[in-house]
Amino acid sequence: MAKAVIAAAACLNLDNVGIFIKNKFSPNYRLRAISNGGIKALEIPRLWYNLVADLPIKPPPSLHPKTLHPVMPQDLSPLFPDELVRQEASTEKFIQIPDEVLDIYSLWRPTPLIRWQSSWSHKPNTAVPQAWYNAQQGIKNVVTETGAGQWGSALAFACSLFDLNCEVWQVRASYDQKPYRKLMMQTWGAKVHPSPSTLTNAGRSILQMDPSSPGSLGIAISEAVEIAATNADTKYCLGSVLNHVMLHQTVIGEECIKQMEAIGETPDVIIGCTGGGSNFAGLTFPFIREKLNGKISPVIRAVEPAACPSLTKGVYTYDYGDTAGTTPLMKMHTLGHDFIPDPIHAGNIFYTKMLTSSGTISNEKLIVMFYRRSTLPWYVTTISHVYELGFMEALALPQIECFRGAIQFARSEGLIPAPEPSHAIAATIREALHCKETGEEKVILMAMCGHGHFDLPAYEKYLDGNMVDLSFEDEKMRASLASIPKV
Repeated sequence: MAKAVIAAAACLNLDNVGIFIKNKFSPNYRLRAISNGGIKALEIPRLWYNLVADLPIKPPPSLHPKTLHPVMPQDLSPLFPDELVRQEASTEKFIQIPDEVLDIYSLWRPTPLIRWQSSWSHKPNTAVPQAWYNAQQGIKNVVTETGAGQWGSALAFACSLFDLNCEVWQVRASYDQKPYRKLMMQTWGAKVHPSPSTLTNAGRSILQMDPSSPGSLGIAISEAVEIAATNADTKYCLGSVLNHVMLHQTVIGEECIKQMEAIGETPDVIIGCTGGGSNFAGLTFPFIREKLNGKISPVIRAVEPAACPSLTKGVYTYDYGDTAGTTPLMKMHTLGHDFIPDPIHAGNIFYTKMLTSSGTISNEKLIVMFYRRSTLPWYVTTISHVYELGFMEALALPQIECFRGAIQFARSEGLIPAPEPSHAIAATIREALHCKETGEEKVILMAMCGHGHFDLPAYEKYLDGNMVDLSFEDEKMRASLASIPKV
């Protein structure tokens, strides 16, 4: 039987960890509120952990799309402040968290082992240090893109703390459908533009082709990066994928290790959803370190959509990080850079080509435009490398099963999960039911990375019986893989 199911929600205020107390999984599972005495005595981690330092084989470098030589720090400087560029390429095992960042982390960290009361995603864990490093370098303006709005909201909040101007390009469809996300960003002082917009060459190009374009994450990235690349006082911030982002998120796993030690538990299985990768990396990378050191031996399981199974069915090879084929070449699990999955609700982001006024991206100015969400056909390089080394496993689940698990979770725990962590919830239910059948006793650590209060239309579709499981077409993948570059 499942001895204890731990659920870690990486959210601002309380990205909390809870323990299920029943010895068998049921709709009436409840989280045990752990006494805060031992947890509050724990300190916030003062170091970010860099898994790359401990890997026996280092991840292969990203390659410049024109020269096919490894991307150098100077290639990243037009977009990111110097310290984030250094962190991106760092092989140091630990990196000191600035005191100013720790002061802000203390608003919601350390997160106690109680019922979660989540109002955010895990994004502020990296938004705060990114804003701080920009402020330290004297940067006055930062820009970014956002799809559903979680990352844009987190960065707007972080910029308000350091007196930075924040400008956000939000995917037009989301901008129209989720006005409260826009209002959250504006409350924290950000300027929010629907994307595509008339403010950039990229946006104007798209609108010229399609005046009613609903936008995409790729277009929004193009607009934000264009502004950063053409204004010396402006830098670009990214909420996922890059190594320095995953580094900042390791506070999640470091705290989980300390908190589980405080209650005398060790996880047998660790489960997380894999979209952009930062939430999963933040939880699991510190545990992989402990696994490499021989201290623990948990099963570490990534869960992705069955309609876009990059890890479980993709090929591990060099490919572009965007549909247009203009970013650095990265070695990762890919279905092909021009593979376009069906739009799934359990990963509700869309991606199209990124264009400048000439119809292409100037690689000399902005070669770093890699992004992935649950509906994109390629994968974060570090996580792909760890998967290839055999330190984790992967599972692909259909969206109906994910939403069924999310509904069960909401009715039991009172929190409506975002579509992304519904994958982890469904996989946790599978594991717990397996324990019930076999009589095994396991402690399961699960990443719960955000609420679904702004995703209720997807829930409505499930509850009305209108949601369908989308198929994955091998033939479509083979056609897409035929276009990947030969390196």
